[in-house]
Amino acid sequence: MQSAGGWLFDQVMAGWDVTVVTADQADPRPLHILGVRARDLDSMFATTAVLGPCLQAVAVRSELYDADERVRRLVLTAAESGNADIRLWGDVWPDDFEGAADSVSHRLSLAARAFKAQALAAAALAEESSADTEVFRRGEIRRPGLVSAR
Repeated sequence: MQSAGGWLFDQVMAGWDVTVVTADQADPRPLHILGVRARDLDSMFATTAVLGPCLQAVAVRSELYDADERVRRLVLTAAESGNADIRLWGDVWPDDFEGAADSVSHRLSLAARAFKAQALAAAALAEESSADTEVFRRGEIRRPGLVSAR
């Protein structure tokens, strides 16, 4: 939410159907403030056939991508379709991506900044100093469809 909350809100306002999948079963209220559905990773993969090729955009914390085979497979399947916008944030740049990452900035709408501030407050997280952009990294998948064994 700190890294992508404003982008998520702006996607909802643009008419996108947005679901946020978290690695824990945290309070979904902050995500609901942003207008998105909240699911936890384990229950989503246990109960739903996740269709990576149908995804239009995927934003994931790079550490989660690196640590969870299911998340990696989902992202790689979405990337294989060639239609998905894949964005990552975090300190680790995954081996599945070629070379350096391109930085992609999203300028937040005024509404996104306001709703993100409320969502961060509801989650008891510190608000970033009224940042008006969120920065992601994007790169080319080395070999879509091939998930490296880790």
